[in-house]
Amino acid sequence: MQFSELGLSAELLRAIGEQGYSTPTPVQAQSIPHILAGRDLEALAQTGTGKTAAFVLPLLQRLSTTTPSPLQKVGHSAPRVLVLVPTRELAAQVLASVRTYGAHTGLRALAVFGGVGINPQIQSLRRGIDILVATPGRLLDHLNQRTVDLSKVQTLVLDEADRMFDMGFIRDIRRIIERLPKQRQNLMFSATFAAEVRELAHAVLQDPALVEVARRNTPAELVGHSVIKVDKERKRDLLLHLFAAHGWHQVLVFCRTKHGADALARKLEQAGVRSAALHGNKSQNARTRALADFKDGKLAALVATDIAARGLDIDALPRVVNFELPNVPEDYVHRIGRTGRAGASGEALSLVSSDERIQLRDIERLLKREIASSILPGFEPQHTHEVPRASAGRPPAHKPAPARNRGGSARPGGSRPGGPRPARAGAGGSGGGKPAGHHSGQRHR
Repeated sequence: MQFSELGLSAELLRAIGEQGYSTPTPVQAQSIPHILAGRDLEALAQTGTGKTAAFVLPLLQRLSTTTPSPLQKVGHSAPRVLVLVPTRELAAQVLASVRTYGAHTGLRALAVFGGVGINPQIQSLRRGIDILVATPGRLLDHLNQRTVDLSKVQTLVLDEADRMFDMGFIRDIRRIIERLPKQRQNLMFSATFAAEVRELAHAVLQDPALVEVARRNTPAELVGHSVIKVDKERKRDLLLHLFAAHGWHQVLVFCRTKHGADALARKLEQAGVRSAALHGNKSQNARTRALADFKDGKLAALVATDIAARGLDIDALPRVVNFELPNVPEDYVHRIGRTGRAGASGEALSLVSSDERIQLRDIERLLKREIASSILPGFEPQHTHEVPRASAGRPPAHKPAPARNRGGSARPGGSRPGGPRPARAGAGGSGGGKPAGHHSGQRHR
């Protein structure tokens, strides 16, 4: 099938052609007809399959063929499409996709998110827009200040719905939905549909069409997986060795924590590997600059927390390195989804120490296969990687009760009150702007 067979306008086909595309991906081929017909849609597709263009293209078509009201003609239109996304990066990439494919339509779009000044956004909203891309927190700021009018919204898009749940946005989303017209089209796109996401879908979607182009939590098929076993304290030296030995020039490296990402980026930079860190404590300008430099080849390594596990669209990214495995196995799928996109192959390499053997086992269980592992000469681990029998499939006979602090919370092993928390920072979604393609406790506006 070709894009020309989907009923898209000449203006959209021209923009698609200018990007070098002619054949839609499966999620696009299946979703576009339903959206053009005005149906609600529930779409499940793995990262890198082109979910963004799957809703951007038909919505641009519908808007461009709808006669604007007299108020809209003079340039003071309220948005007719609202796209909610979990992160700033994904908001910027959806906006880029809208502008790329809507280049010949005359439609206006805006992205609003936190971390930057609100006044320029207010001025753009006053001038009028057709498509509004927003993170929930910043959109509520505008609603509270009465600087945005959602009364004309015809279509609501929830992009990366599962990640918005993970980041604690569900209450914000429900408050926003209460401000929308009751009669509207609803589209939900996600890499996974957990039980709570399906509950929201049942509450929001009306007789939706279902599009499912990949099994739940399926990793990109063109990604090769491998593990190098190494002691925790030697991971940095091993990573530097790999950069030097293989001449790596563009690597997305994942750490669990913001502090760890900063420390590793400094270590790489001191060793002559151009690097930058990307995480939620960075200002929006710093995050934008680091991502742009990485895409332009000015940086060899971008060291990120899981805020970057979704929503980053980097052309032909050759490899992802898990410097530390995620605590949540599904996050492994989203991390490696940054490579092997749009039909290109990619490599996912994990540096695994003995204290991560449980996380590795859980990832392999999710993938339903073992990941090939090796030991690099000169970096032989001194600690075992074997999984204890009790944790490999059945619980221990007697599980000691955790210690309690004065506030009643568990303190495993006598650690600080509250105990260590898994690093589960969120990140944006799916597939950027190309047609191809648990809760963090902290909201990223």
